[in-house]
Amino acid sequence: MKKLLSVIIALIMALSVCSLAFAGENDNVLKFGSDGKFRIINLCDCQDTFPAHEEMNEFIYKIIRDYKPDLVVLGGDNAVGPKETKEQEIEALVKPYVETGTYFTMVFGNHDHQQGWSNPELFELYVKYGGKYFLGTNEVDVNDTAPHPKAGTHYLPVYSSKDPSKAAYGLYMFDSGNYVYDEEGNELGYGCVEQYQIDWYKNNREQYKDDKGNYVPAIAFQHIIVGDVYDYLYYPSAVDLGSLGRSFYGKNYTFVPKCQNFTGFLNEPPCPGYYNYGQLDAMAEKGEVKAIFSGHDHVNSFDVEIKGIHVINTPGITYHSYSSELNHGCRLITLDENTGGFESEVLTVNGFVLKDDEYAKKINASRFASAFYEFIGPVLIAIGEKLSIFGTIIDLFSK
Repeated sequence: MKKLLSVIIALIMALSVCSLAFAGENDNVLKFGSDGKFRIINLCDCQDTFPAHEEMNEFIYKIIRDYKPDLVVLGGDNAVGPKETKEQEIEALVKPYVETGTYFTMVFGNHDHQQGWSNPELFELYVKYGGKYFLGTNEVDVNDTAPHPKAGTHYLPVYSSKDPSKAAYGLYMFDSGNYVYDEEGNELGYGCVEQYQIDWYKNNREQYKDDKGNYVPAIAFQHIIVGDVYDYLYYPSAVDLGSLGRSFYGKNYTFVPKCQNFTGFLNEPPCPGYYNYGQLDAMAEKGEVKAIFSGHDHVNSFDVEIKGIHVINTPGITYHSYSSELNHGCRLITLDENTGGFESEVLTVNGFVLKDDEYAKKINASRFASAFYEFIGPVLIAIGEKLSIFGTIIDLFSK
């Protein structure tokens, strides 16, 4: 009996050690390389059903093979298949990262929950099928129940190549919600990052400072873009223009773009949240947040600087919903440990087609069409840059 009891105790202790080892397996896995760089692929709006389009799967495997990212961030509206196949869809969605040993995390979009699963339930599927390669956690959202529970707001530190015990950069992931409603249940518009999430962010940043007391630099990811962009992207209107313009937060806007303020493509008016709780202002307070990356508006890929923060749209990679041949793809983000800065660029399907004949054949793409879009894209951007001189003149006379 004593021998049996000893065996049982030993077995329990062994299992406890294994559990502790697994729980700590992902600690400090995100580190800057010896070159001082950390590479992130932001992949937005997969927005596919089950089975997913093979063209999208080929793209995902290609970016992993070619760029070997340190982390992939799924930017929301990741899986929109019917309730019955939702679990299979998420299993298939995360398979490339598990198979290739690529760390990944995610945020939810406004469509993920619409097939009968709540975000907290869906989050557990990412945990289940992502295993040790899924780095997402729930830090503030699971208990939020009105009207649809959020999940997956979390922070990931990227550790220094010089001192692996110290965080050199931070990555914020926000569930920006889906839709908001009035008291009668009528839909008002899109959700946003809410006050309790902003409070969590403010508390979290105080924990990450360097030896001199400086805040650790950071970037943020969420699906729905911050509402502040309209003041910087479009000229105002004295009256509500209805379908010929947009109105947000008591202000009216035309669809005349301020080309001088942004780079990249502004192919459709952005769709921010119905409310704005001051997320961008909060992040600008200490100056440590360098950029906020969003998806949601599939055909946009602009970069506009607001109060020292780059507000950047990553285009969609979906083959199930709408997209644009001009920028259909994802975004590569490269963090720099030495400067605390970052660089980002859009990686397009057409660009890959022109560089890789085998890839072009796999997705049955026309090299001629890809060459046209890769040529015309920079031309259109250059035209926009030239037109920005008129915007500068308008700004001068309006002051």
